[in-house]
Amino acid sequence: MAVDELDTRILRLLLEQPRTSVREYARILGVARGTLQARLDRLERDGVITGTAPALSPAALGHPVLAFVHVEVTQGNLDDVGDALAAVPEIVEAFSITGGGDLLTRVVARDNAHLEDVIQSLISLPGVVRTRTEVVLRERVPHRLLPLVESMGRTVRS
Repeated sequence: MAVDELDTRILRLLLEQPRTSVREYARILGVARGTLQARLDRLERDGVITGTAPALSPAALGHPVLAFVHVEVTQGNLDDVGDALAAVPEIVEAFSITGGGDLLTRVVARDNAHLEDVIQSLISLPGVVRTRTEVVLRERVPHRLLPLVESMGRTVRS
């Protein structure tokens, strides 16, 4: 999807001030409210904006341990294992991948013992051959999209 300079300014504003009203966004950007709403609707329809939920901290919710667990799956069982992973509340994300393993999951836990329990439950799923776990020591670059949006804005203006 082509993103123009106004789209970039809208996305930047959404990331910087997520709790502001559409009317206020329009005022800040100097565009009509209808124009802004039409742009937001298109960005949502095209899948650029995928949600408006608040960002939550698993650590603040009592799950400070973060690990990435690679899951190797027997051939032909990827969809079934993926569905089973969706039923595990401590798995906050899962991706099909290439390389060492078939699935990469982001897992949160209350402590290391709880993490071990979650991993043991994954190993017992039908179709799972083995897992490999990497425990996160410290987050170095938090999830972010603003630098990407800003780089797109520079590209649009060039």
